[in-house]
Amino acid sequence: MDTFTLAADVGRATGSRAARRLRREGMLPGVVYGHGADPVPVAVDRRSLRQVLTQAGTNALINLQVDGKTQLTIVKDLQRDPVANRVTHVDFQVVSAQERMTVEVPIVLEGEAEAVSREGGVVQLQLLTLTVTASVTAIPQSLPFDVSELVLDDQVRVSDLALPAGVETDLDPDTIVVVAHRPRIVLEEEPAEGEEVEGEEAAEDAGEQAGDGAGDSEASDSTSG
Repeated sequence: MDTFTLAADVGRATGSRAARRLRREGMLPGVVYGHGADPVPVAVDRRSLRQVLTQAGTNALINLQVDGKTQLTIVKDLQRDPVANRVTHVDFQVVSAQERMTVEVPIVLEGEAEAVSREGGVVQLQLLTLTVTASVTAIPQSLPFDVSELVLDDQVRVSDLALPAGVETDLDPDTIVVVAHRPRIVLEEEPAEGEEVEGEEAAEDAGEQAGDGAGDSEASDSTSG
């Protein structure tokens, strides 16, 4: 796994007002912790962090430069604004190259399931991420799966995923990851036996009643004349 370098400023003011000011300046408030050290409030450049995570994924190894020292870290948590979905705070966890960690790795579908598409079906990803355990230097950025050979009604399970060497998962191997669904067919409901006849009879009765009403009106007009 590639390692990226990111500078972090220390000594930032804490509190919601100070955090809002940092974000207006293009910085992101965060904290560094782990390996028994006291948590250290930091601030990192928002754009630089986004570039790292876009290029290497949320499990990227980051050499965080803090107060003149370089610490190997991984992003443990990203807090987001519930409305704008923008990152508002980041937690960095200090790690060592030898330790193993349990993280969520995204599952990515590759290729085109042409046999499914020809039949009007759809390939649906049922499991977005897989919980895996690996050494921090062996954590994959993603877990790709090629759907090119899928046909209708196929199911891909955890046991079908190819995990890199040294990467393990405790999830049930029969857990469904991908399904090739058949197209949905909407059938119009036919009227139950007798309903159509009853409807027609009701319409005829209404017509006869209207006719009788018209005749009675004419007779009344004739009598009054």
